[in-house]
Amino acid sequence: MAAPVFALLTACGPMGAGTSGNNGGVLGEVLGAMTDGQTLGNILKSVIGLDKPTQQQLVGAWQYRQPGVAFTSDNLLAKAGGEVAATKAKEKLLTYYQSLGISSANTQITIGADNNFSAKIAGKSFSGTYAYDASQCKLTLSTMLFTIPCYVKGTTVGMSYLFESKKLLTLLQTLAALSGNKDLNTLGDLSKNYDGIRMGFDMSK
Repeated sequence: MAAPVFALLTACGPMGAGTSGNNGGVLGEVLGAMTDGQTLGNILKSVIGLDKPTQQQLVGAWQYRQPGVAFTSDNLLAKAGGEVAATKAKEKLLTYYQSLGISSANTQITIGADNNFSAKIAGKSFSGTYAYDASQCKLTLSTMLFTIPCYVKGTTVGMSYLFESKKLLTLLQTLAALSGNKDLNTLGDLSKNYDGIRMGFDMSK
């Protein structure tokens, strides 16, 4: 079952540069976020690359805790706006994940010190080898059938494993099709409205 999931996943290219048309609303949210100390603190925790986990820190068995979201821009205004968008994206992801039945019991990844990995998403298993570029926080997962770029960042309770939104979109839509779930018809909004955000899974050991 894993093969059709990831054949479609890896067929997707990078996202386009589409943005929301409600610029005034976004600007207001950005300016509001910049005056909120708690939000600014969250911004610094939500940007891929500010912390650079080592390969040794990735090694181990990780279980799903909640949806993971992180912003990619280095621009402070974009990071503030990204934090607002990331919060909304995480709320939507939680609904989608619940519809797919994703839980800590059926969604895990194990990273070995020998550059092998095994993983399961919503009960669909796959395994292979990996390469890690710490400078980009990029974990490339490879099997005989597919290669998946994944981005990692440390959290206060573990690690986030994140994907470009279009790749995650394809993955979840395929899982939904395989399970006969028709509740994810609006999932495309994630790739349309959240440019520059990586989405995936917050995990802990």
